[in-house]
Amino acid sequence: MKFRKVTHVIFDMDGTILETESIYQRILGGIANDWGQEYSHEIQLKILGTPEQDTAKIFLKELQIPLSTEEFLDVYHKRMHEELQHPTFMPGAEKLIRHLSKHKVPIAIATSASKFSYELKVKNHQEVFQLFHHVVCGTSDPEVKNGKPAPDIFLICASRFPDKPNPNDILVLEDAPNGIKGASAAGMLSVLIPERGLAEEHRKQADLVLNSLEEFQPELFGLPPFDD
Repeated sequence: MKFRKVTHVIFDMDGTILETESIYQRILGGIANDWGQEYSHEIQLKILGTPEQDTAKIFLKELQIPLSTEEFLDVYHKRMHEELQHPTFMPGAEKLIRHLSKHKVPIAIATSASKFSYELKVKNHQEVFQLFHHVVCGTSDPEVKNGKPAPDIFLICASRFPDKPNPNDILVLEDAPNGIKGASAAGMLSVLIPERGLAEEHRKQADLVLNSLEEFQPELFGLPPFDD
């Protein structure tokens, strides 16, 4: 199976580059427990990949927790600061980033996270994250009017490459169905690396589904193959 050739690659961050999703689930599960509620898998799927304001609204509405968005985010940010400082790379992510950079393939990040959250997570991985041309943090970027699954963040991310590539020439790597929907709406090819147990209905919109980035073959998208 081969796909059309792409020239640029956009990465999601949480659950795609860094193993942070389990940390987020622990934080949100803890807040739910504080209010005697359960943070279910169904709610997790609705939240996965959304910007912080949407995360707060969905979480509070679904669990009927009587906090304002601002009150929730205060608690959320405090716990993030405690837990998010030492994430590890997802399997295959660092190798792929270094490979694409070495072969001069323009790469960027489109994350729903806030700039505060992004900087916290990458603090101990600066060498790798400096290989990206730019980063769009959806929660903090005033140009991103609508979060994933809207295409806004991907189109804005594409527009910030110096050569302004056509969306058809871009590949998006994502772990969340909301991100895949956004990439598809933007007219970009997409690869989904889902968490285990994600229902088939949430996988269908991706052009390719992999168990991890260790399985990724760049040449399927016209990109330089791995050297080894």
